Amino acid sequence: MIFNELQQFRQTLYASLGNARDALFDLMDAVLVSACIVSFVRLSQSPVFRRQWSSPYEALRDSRLPRSKVLKLLVQQIPTQQQPLLAGDASRWNRPAARRLKDRTLSGRTGHAPIAGQNYSTLAWIAEDRGSWALPLRHERITSFETPASKAAFQLKQVTRQLAVRPLAIYDRGYGNASFVNQTAGIEADLLLRVTSNRCVYGAPPAYRGRGAPAKHGHKMKLNDPDTWSVPVETVEVDDPNWGRVRVSRWSAYHFRKSPKRAMEVLRVEVLETQSSTRRLAPLWLVWLGEQMPPLETLWLHYLRRFAIEHWYRFAKQRLYWTHPQFSSVSATEQWSSLMPLLSWQLWLARKDCTDHPLPWQAPQETLTPGRVAQAFAGILAAIGTPAPAPKPRGKSPGRGKGHKPTPRPCYPMVKKRASKRKTSEQSLNSPVATAA
Repeated sequence: MIFNELQQFRQTLYASLGNARDALFDLMDAVLVSACIVSFVRLSQSPVFRRQWSSPYEALRDSRLPRSKVLKLLVQQIPTQQQPLLAGDASRWNRPAARRLKDRTLSGRTGHAPIAGQNYSTLAWIAEDRGSWALPLRHERITSFETPASKAAFQLKQVTRQLAVRPLAIYDRGYGNASFVNQTAGIEADLLLRVTSNRCVYGAPPAYRGRGAPAKHGHKMKLNDPDTWSVPVETVEVDDPNWGRVRVSRWSAYHFRKSPKRAMEVLRVEVLETQSSTRRLAPLWLVWLGEQMPPLETLWLHYLRRFAIEHWYRFAKQRLYWTHPQFSSVSATEQWSSLMPLLSWQLWLARKDCTDHPLPWQAPQETLTPGRVAQAFAGILAAIGTPAPAPKPRGKSPGRGKGHKPTPRPCYPMVKKRASKRKTSEQSLNSPVATAA
């Protein structure tokens, strides 16, 4: 029988869910077979959703996904023959008009007006060396009491506890700072972080001279000032078929000013000659922390796989309809967001036995993308069925009593995070426009 892994995964997942699991499974199947919807409630009109139109809202209101059981189920799918590659990032669910949604914050890009909404942090497993597949292990809301760095460190800690092999976790420049480095101390994972070119790193301190407090920092190296660079301990040049001639330099035993106890390897990736474009590419600065460092020839390529999580965010918002609902309950938004990893993993497990069904204007694909697997999932669902039983009619609800007037839902103000004076001054010195809090 085909799709054995998918069927076993769905059966185990169904057994681990709690309240409203039948409606949740119908809701997930409706998402996977619906190519286009105009609103969230339209999912209840899908042929695979066998319940009333209000059941999706009730299921998200009454359900509480067991995150530890779900995480254990997802981690079991990761092979341990080689070091797993994890990628973390954060994305935003904009809700500017949701005055009755609690715990919204203001955020926005530099030069744009801030928008009210909620941020979500994601930690995903990058399964392949190329392609757009990113499989989330944790996808959770960042509350107003947390920061993206603290949430990412918490997620990495939870995942590494379940993994039998020490992973390599990759993060963008928003996490390439002393705060994230300190918060990940003690976590059994190697880190590969991108840092901005205006960062300063410090070498090992000189020997103690016997007077005063021991020095914490040594040679200061400003990444965008070549006059401050020391001699690299290692330099290699490789010919990459996609990027051309690439030079990778490494400086050893450096640290951030506020994390002197965590030594890092600083890497500079520079494209010397490109094969497909005449555009000059800016050098890429990376730092590595861990036990056994991979060769420089391949280490910088691992960072490029981080962009698979960017593809997943776009796929979740456009095809899995992550940001389509307009819930007024924080609990409903969190439960709905928790279904996004489960939907992605079902598509991943179905890809091996899936046959491509391109539309008339689409070219056939040998290696199927998540969108192509979702395009063929209706036929897969017809072949394997669903573990959720059919609904049992229980009669007509009496509805609200005569004269009942529900209490209006309260409105909540936006939470405005304030940066410290020290952080604000550092931003004004390092950047012409300070980023929004």
